Amino acid sequence: MLLVGSNVGVGKSIVAFVPVTLFALLRFVIAIAVLWPLLRPSKMKRVARGEWINLFLQALFGTFMFTLLMLNGVQRTSAVAAGVITSTIPAVVALFAWLFLKERPNGRALVSIALAIAGVVVINVAQSAHGALAGTARESSLAGNLMVLGAVCCESFYVILSRRLTETLPAIDICAYTHGFGLLLMLPLGLPALLSFDYASVGAGTWTLVLWYGLSASIFSFWLWMKGIRHVDGSLAGVFSAVLPIAAAVYGIVFLGERPTVAHGIALACVVAGIALASIRPRQVPPMAS
Repeated sequence: MLLVGSNVGVGKSIVAFVPVTLFALLRFVIAIAVLWPLLRPSKMKRVARGEWINLFLQALFGTFMFTLLMLNGVQRTSAVAAGVITSTIPAVVALFAWLFLKERPNGRALVSIALAIAGVVVINVAQSAHGALAGTARESSLAGNLMVLGAVCCESFYVILSRRLTETLPAIDICAYTHGFGLLLMLPLGLPALLSFDYASVGAGTWTLVLWYGLSASIFSFWLWMKGIRHVDGSLAGVFSAVLPIAAAVYGIVFLGERPTVAHGIALACVVAGIALASIRPRQVPPMAS
């Protein structure tokens, strides 16, 4: 979660110098350069047609659209706001599972969803109010918040779609296949920038961040999460989701010079409280002796 949160700020640092479509394409190129040994034809032939359809939908929502919306969003809003909105993913997953899979959440999950929605509303209402006073810059930030929220919805669809696939395919293979599809989807958008961009205009430090983002967002954070989830309860893992907005805020404050507002603090408190509440394990009541 530290990597995921800091990547929000890293992405904002990069898109200040590199076009979003080029950066998004390079992210997939870097991922496939590492994951290509998993794309063996002999293994891929064993993937059923229905699984390929599911993998394509996961790539469409969880890699292609998520990447474009997130990078365009952080280009327009602060890393602090983007981190808070991104941390609502667990609540949005629960909401979508309720709406589309008819998985009725328990009382704590409902409160968590409500707190996540409240946090997003606080940020956007405050942004809208400032936009009316400060003009186009604030309006751009509001648009960025909405793009990040769209990225959250795309990632939540990815999580729901992956539930069935993880029962039949290894998680790392799903990662490789979805990034392969993501690369194909991004090529038409990113290729013109790839061929025309003046690479000498960007310093080595920014290109190092591009390499780090590609490895971190696609490989490191995924691998660490899958390894860690094997050794801790799901409820405890949920608590660590609260690290995401904190990491994004720290990066924004330290490296980007951002200053969080009261609205950010209220929104962060709502989201973190919701994550903690949803992650509390229900107390086991011992059966009464007969």
